[in-house]
Amino acid sequence: MELSKFLENFAEQFDETDPSEITANTNFRDLDEWSSLMALSIIAMVDEEYDVQLKGNDIREAHTVEDLFNTVKSKAE
Repeated sequence: MELSKFLENFAEQFDETDPSEITANTNFRDLDEWSSLMALSIIAMVDEEYDVQLKGNDIREAHTVEDLFNTVKSKAE
């Protein structure tokens, strides 16, 4: 599992945010487009792409995209 691919998949979930704005250090909750529906989109993408079940708590505890990646990676192993 690579961070660069995760970033790409994460950024694809956003319609109005330029993918170049999303980096490993991005605090995703600060993005204008972030919402509870976006969180569900991310949970669905992680399930589909990585076969990992994220919970709302996993997203609440993550601050950056890399935090979320690390959570997904640890659950995938």
